[in-house]
Amino acid sequence: MKPPNNSSVPVLDASAVLAVLFDEPGKDAVLDVGPRFRISVVNAAEVLAKLVRDGMPVEAATEALDSLYPELAPFVMGEALESARLATVKGLSLGDRACLATALVLRVAALTADRQWKNLPSGYRVTLIR
Repeated sequence: MKPPNNSSVPVLDASAVLAVLFDEPGKDAVLDVGPRFRISVVNAAEVLAKLVRDGMPVEAATEALDSLYPELAPFVMGEALESARLATVKGLSLGDRACLATALVLRVAALTADRQWKNLPSGYRVTLIR
């Protein structure tokens, strides 16, 4: 996985990545953004954990995620602070907040299957994939 280097590359929530990996509705919307995307290291951990919980060996889970050629976005203090600001929004998990914070810090859109995100405070660019 490569570090992010393009300001137009969107950040995907784990739900969007899993839609591609599991061939779920919304997959085409994710693939339409182009051959590249970003994923926060927090959301990468979330994707890998889901695959492993579903019975995939860690190495195979890593290969599955790597096959999408994601750019890993760091989760450092700026993202942590933005995530903390979202802590009062009911129903958002740490993974949700990590994706949204990463997208906000990078000034790009976040793609998700989570319909709850359409009710976020202003300032967040969210694209629902289904």
